[in-house]
Amino acid sequence: MAMNRSEIENGVREVLCDALGVDADDVTPTARIKSDLGAESIDYLDIMFRLEKKFTSPERPFKIAQGELFPENMLADPTLVEAGKVTDKGMKMLRERMPHVDFSSFENDRNVANLSETFTVKSLVDFVERKVKA
Repeated sequence: MAMNRSEIENGVREVLCDALGVDADDVTPTARIKSDLGAESIDYLDIMFRLEKKFTSPERPFKIAQGELFPENMLADPTLVEAGKVTDKGMKMLRERMPHVDFSSFENDRNVANLSETFTVKSLVDFVERKVKA
């Protein structure tokens, strides 16, 4: 049975509330996972595991590949990040791998320290929606 957007939003909200200990009222579409909901680096892995568990069905497993939901190991590649800024090649890779994220506000300064601010509740919902409908 296919899930509708509202069911996906509720599932993502539940995952974030459980993983981060936040109130459901705080989990709004524009809430940023790190600065608004308080996620730390270890929480991203927990969120991924919880999403997999939440959205796996007997008919279809829900698996998230490494680097599919959040970028991983970018800093180690000098063609993707140079002097603390995401390169053109890095931006292209991010957009291709993560169509669920709106990078428009990040595009202006590209400082890797600000990359986590692009991940919102909406981007997680968009990711799950694309994945369950694929």
